[in-house]
Amino acid sequence: MKTTYKKLVLIAAIAISTTTIKAQLNPLSSQYYTNQYLINPAFAGADAGLKLNGAYRKLWSNVEGSPLTQTLTADYGFNKVGIGLSVYNESAGLQRQTRVVSSYAYHLKLSENNQRLRFGVSLGFMSQRLENSDIYGDPNDPMVGQYNNRKTYLDGDFGVAYTSDKLNIQASVPNLKSVLKKDVIKLADVATFYTAVSYKIQISEGTEGIDMEPKVAYRGVKGFDNIWDAGSQFGIANKQVILLAMYHSTENATFGLGMDFRKKYLISGTYTTQTSALSNYTNGSFELNLRLNLSK
Repeated sequence: MKTTYKKLVLIAAIAISTTTIKAQLNPLSSQYYTNQYLINPAFAGADAGLKLNGAYRKLWSNVEGSPLTQTLTADYGFNKVGIGLSVYNESAGLQRQTRVVSSYAYHLKLSENNQRLRFGVSLGFMSQRLENSDIYGDPNDPMVGQYNNRKTYLDGDFGVAYTSDKLNIQASVPNLKSVLKKDVIKLADVATFYTAVSYKIQISEGTEGIDMEPKVAYRGVKGFDNIWDAGSQFGIANKQVILLAMYHSTENATFGLGMDFRKKYLISGTYTTQTSALSNYTNGSFELNLRLNLSK
């Protein structure tokens, strides 16, 4: 029984690695446009007032234990300062991962046409454990205890950005603890850096006008080749209807549709096809995003 259980734990560990890597290869799509604070603390309080964002992502499959990601962020901007709080929760198989960070950002105004240089830093904690109630076998096995006895550790992010009415250039280093400090436990599922450039283009004017914002992003994942993303978000009907299309160098794509009613209530859904390496085993993932802009 004990030998069988250890084999199950080993299989679970492999599943955890692959599913978590999948999550990093396919990050939350809202980080590209609707909630850039998710990946870069420099965008905490980028606009005056309070904004609340929530995201829910599930693998498009009925397989028990498939990856599930939930996030909730709140950020508030006043004068040249922004503050924020980000709560991230992910489950995959037996693994549960929770990350909570608070953020501080400074937005330096460079000119009268909304050119700003933004700096941001986050600090909080990360907790990882195996869920005993989901284990088929002896939950008191030392292997489980060793994993769950790991201490909750400090974690953080750092980011910078330049923004104007049209241009957006940014770079961030998420998961500072995992990137800067070597651990006994080697992880191959950690985002190491994120960079992106986008430019807003007005195709037509008026209440029925169309805007587009092409973006190219380049990001790193520990233990994997660096990844680039390219695509665009389109705004229709005074930017109240949103369309998204992006291609990733992992040979998959993201498509999205949303509505930003009066630029205060946003609801959007995106579908990301599976990476080429896993396309024969699982389907893609669906993500739902909600935002309430209390500054409007």
